[in-house]
Amino acid sequence: MNPALSQFGAQMSHLTGVRAIMKDIVETLRAHAGKQFINLSAGNPLILPEVEKLWRDSTAELLASSEYGEVVCRYGSSQGYGPLIDAIANDFNRRYGLKLTEHNVLITPGSQSLYFYAANSFGGATPDQELKQIVLPLSPDYTGYGGVCLFPDALVAYKPTLDVEEQGHRFKYRPDFSQLSISETTGCVIFSRPCNPTGNVLTEDEVNKIAALAAPYDTPVLIDSAYGPPFPALNFTPMTPVFGDNILHCMSLSKAGLPGERIGIAIGKERMIKSLECFQTNLCIHPSKYGQAIAARAINSGALADISTTVIRPFYQQKFTVLESALHASMPKDLPWFLHRGEGAIFAWLWLKDLPISDWELYQKLKEVGVIVVPGSTFFPGLRQEWRHKQECLRISLTGTDEEIATGMKLLATVVEKTYQSF
Repeated sequence: MNPALSQFGAQMSHLTGVRAIMKDIVETLRAHAGKQFINLSAGNPLILPEVEKLWRDSTAELLASSEYGEVVCRYGSSQGYGPLIDAIANDFNRRYGLKLTEHNVLITPGSQSLYFYAANSFGGATPDQELKQIVLPLSPDYTGYGGVCLFPDALVAYKPTLDVEEQGHRFKYRPDFSQLSISETTGCVIFSRPCNPTGNVLTEDEVNKIAALAAPYDTPVLIDSAYGPPFPALNFTPMTPVFGDNILHCMSLSKAGLPGERIGIAIGKERMIKSLECFQTNLCIHPSKYGQAIAARAINSGALADISTTVIRPFYQQKFTVLESALHASMPKDLPWFLHRGEGAIFAWLWLKDLPISDWELYQKLKEVGVIVVPGSTFFPGLRQEWRHKQECLRISLTGTDEEIATGMKLLATVVEKTYQSF
């Protein structure tokens, strides 16, 4: 049977961005089953013993409670599990001086679904057949944004400015406010903070400026805080979440040790929360309650926030230090390589200026020596203008062992040096 796909069906059946690369990686590993690879591609967080114990203990509490049957044997509210909503509202009110109620929080089956709801609630075709844009103000950004809109032409990203430290081989992306356009044609704005793939953290001033540009048009600004505080708190530089009338603060518990449970969280004004809740009702009724129930316990006890700052953050920050040191020890000083400032997340982002081959070709060369990373060009969804920089970057995961990361960077340095020398 070969049923004909609709326009949306054809669009959603295609692998986009990094998912196409991940398919190639899986096929590579299968085809070379006897070969040892240093796989620095994964976005899957490592299983840290202290984090696993937290979720085991929370599960044991749930199993022993009278609440268990209500959690797993009955449907729930489309907005989410009440005790988790209350736990989040109480935690954020205490932590950030907010005045959240249960009407300001929505739980979704992972944050990816949250961006899908928002992109298609606020962006795309209007009843008058106008096209509302989904604006990514700082490119590169999370590759998953490239697949969330049912109207691909609505996704628009903006090229950044670069702060470059030539001597230190460092750089940082910043929003280019001279180019960024938010207008009556903008449906919503989305960006990650800290950023996957670069580890970039927009400053509070930059966030507030973006929100201010969107405010006159009642345009929602979604801040993807999947790596931010208070959990998983994978920010290596001090940062505080920013809230506001048109800001939807979006979170995930995946990097806090629950990727299998798919828990996304949105915090914002009731009118935005209600719109997204209706979308969720039509799509899946409600997210799984089991993960929500154990998350409520971990948040209420303070254990999740504590383990985020004492275990999860220092673990990955140390991994970045290993990678940074290995690159400085191995990469030729006279080559134009630049590591993005490590401000958060579980990745490093390497820019190889004037790379004589494409990022995809370099990815293939690295596989030949047993190192797997992710070509950077997959992280520029919505950026339509030609920019050689898009083919000069690599995303490197911090999920390897210290030895794997150090060895991988030495091998990478050798391949990169030979590549520059051969042209």
